[in-house]
Amino acid sequence: MVVHLYWLTLCKWNSLYRNYTFFKQPLNRCFIRNFSTNDIYSCNVKIGHYGRSGKIEAARKLFDKMPSRDVVTWNAMVTGYWQNGFMEESKKLFMVMPERNVVSWNSMIAGCVENERIDEACDYFHEMPRRNTASWNAMISGFVRSGRIEEATRLFEEMPERNVISYTAMMDGYAQKGHVERARSLFDRMPNKNAVSWTVMISGYVENGKFDEAKALFGMMPEKNVVAITAMITGFCKEGNMESARRLFEEIRNKDIISWNAMIAGYVQNGNGEEALSMTSGMLETGMKPDHSTFLSVLSACSSLASLKEGRQIHVHVIKEGFESNLSVCNALITMYNKGGSIPDAEVVFQQVDSPDLVSWNTIIAGYAHHGHYDRALSSFDEMGLNGLKPDGITFLNILTACGHAGKVKESMDWFGIMANDHGIALRAEHYACMVDILCRAGQLEKACMIILGMPFEADAGVWGALLAACRVHSNVELGELAATRLIELEPQNSGTYIMMSNIYAAVGMWNKVTSMRSLMKVQGVKKQPGYSWIEVGSRLHMFLGGDISHPEIDKIYSELKYILLQMKVAVDYGDNLL
Repeated sequence: MVVHLYWLTLCKWNSLYRNYTFFKQPLNRCFIRNFSTNDIYSCNVKIGHYGRSGKIEAARKLFDKMPSRDVVTWNAMVTGYWQNGFMEESKKLFMVMPERNVVSWNSMIAGCVENERIDEACDYFHEMPRRNTASWNAMISGFVRSGRIEEATRLFEEMPERNVISYTAMMDGYAQKGHVERARSLFDRMPNKNAVSWTVMISGYVENGKFDEAKALFGMMPEKNVVAITAMITGFCKEGNMESARRLFEEIRNKDIISWNAMIAGYVQNGNGEEALSMTSGMLETGMKPDHSTFLSVLSACSSLASLKEGRQIHVHVIKEGFESNLSVCNALITMYNKGGSIPDAEVVFQQVDSPDLVSWNTIIAGYAHHGHYDRALSSFDEMGLNGLKPDGITFLNILTACGHAGKVKESMDWFGIMANDHGIALRAEHYACMVDILCRAGQLEKACMIILGMPFEADAGVWGALLAACRVHSNVELGELAATRLIELEPQNSGTYIMMSNIYAAVGMWNKVTSMRSLMKVQGVKKQPGYSWIEVGSRLHMFLGGDISHPEIDKIYSELKYILLQMKVAVDYGDNLL
């Protein structure tokens, strides 16, 4: 709903200040440089500029120097305070204003709403000597933003006069709460609709998973703007229909950062990290500057591909665009370096974060855990506590993972108990799955099975899958059949279960069972999904699909593989003599 709020904010402020031209005038710096404090208009422009630029102290100094002020001056100063988070100062100045007009009151309502003080906004609204449509709209917007949708509805029904902003704010509120039918009913009742109201309704359908309705409404829209098209792109991406999303994207003449981000995020969500990187490169070539959302998506793409080279290039852009102090971007960088296998780089980014949050600590601990640095994972856990942060379920999952990679079975059982008994954190399926995996790696399959059967909820596919994989390694037919039966019940179309169980039977020579399992696959209509792998050579990523011979250098690849296999055979046959 970010897109909605962006449009609603623009509409609200246009309405609030439409009678005060100083908010609309461009700032002429040469003119302002030579202004006098006796020139009220120039001072008002300057105070407004200071407020919007975060220079509230400069605004107040100029305000105090002015020999005379009008109501616009006071309004600019009052607004400047709450725009910069100084709500108490804004209220104090409002109370001593020699004269107030409707904009003064509307400004205080808007300030309370922006600073999440909706009850105070109500007080100002009820004290207003005269209200206009903008006052009602500001209150409705406030109730919507704070999730008080029924109060917004009551106020909407009481409005003496409604406009397109009133209807659109209510529609957005209903859509946020999942009441898309109420939103559509209101949309159909609107006497006049504009591009924003169409876009809000279409986006509401998309956000609530009603994409067919979104497509139907989009087809009826008289004029399509970039925001509406972007909402549809998001819908197609959620549906997995990237071809349709790309076609719509290409139709946009003036692409903005939101539409670029929608496409990049869509490719990432649908597992096409390569195309996400390509799209990001195309965006940069147009001169479009990436933002916070761009970096989060493209770094996720680099993480999924374990593409360290591309990730480092993105890191350069992060620094260039001034996002190196953005906490969520830093966390994404740490994840990317972890997935790329470069723990030292992950550590450098982590150490540069001024105030690491729980996500930061969990991410760096996860990096240590997955790369076998058990001691570093534990020391980071202790350091996190010293910094006043309490661990959560993800923290303990990472510690259990560290134990698993280090083969610390006893320690993992200790942490498993500490998590629930000392920290009161509820054990989830992934914690049990991790414990099952640890026990299975140690060959303790019976204990693993006891943990599964003792779980307070039904085990999911991840838990049974861990046991089945271990049964394959240790050729345990009995427990393997139990795990496979449960997995087939949970995921009847997952070919991996049938194939793994077939391999277990084959390992112990039960060929009739192998045949039965293959026959069951045919009866169930299950098809084996081809596996694929990739490798980065130079600046190019090479992907290989199981059985695929389309690579231009496939002959050289197979020749090299044959040579490696020969060397391995020689090492096995004559290993002792070669030492």
